[in-house]
Amino acid sequence: MDKKVFLTQKGPKAVGPYSTAVCYGDTVYVSGMIPVDPATGKFEDDVSAQARQAFENVGTVLGEMGLGYGDVLKTTVFLTDLGDFKTVNEIYAKYFGPDYPARSCVQVAALPLGVKLEIEIIAGRR
Repeated sequence: MDKKVFLTQKGPKAVGPYSTAVCYGDTVYVSGMIPVDPATGKFEDDVSAQARQAFENVGTVLGEMGLGYGDVLKTTVFLTDLGDFKTVNEIYAKYFGPDYPARSCVQVAALPLGVKLEIEIIAGRR
C-alpha cells in the first residue's frame, strides 16, 4: 500500500506544516478541521456557529475526496470548554447521524487561532 497525501482546494488551508488528509489503503485520516470559513479565513465567536462551520469543512474535504459523512468511522472532537458539550452534540448529531461513527471528545487548554473546537476524522472507502 502506498501513502497518498491530499491537500484541499475548497476547504480551509492548513495553519501549519501538515496535509489536509493522508490516505493509506482504504483508510483516510483527515487532519483536525477548525471552524475557519475557507472563503474569508475568519470565524465567528459563537460555539454553535463554530461547530456548524467545522462540520461543514469536514464535509467539504470529504466531498473533494469522493466521500461523505456516512464514510466516517471515528471522530475526535476537541473543545476548549466541556460546558459546550451539549450544544456541540446537538449540531454533531445532524451531520453524523443516525449511524454515528465512534467518537472521543476531550477538553483542551487551547486550539489554533483561538477557536473553541476542532474535529479530526478517520474515514473508510467502501
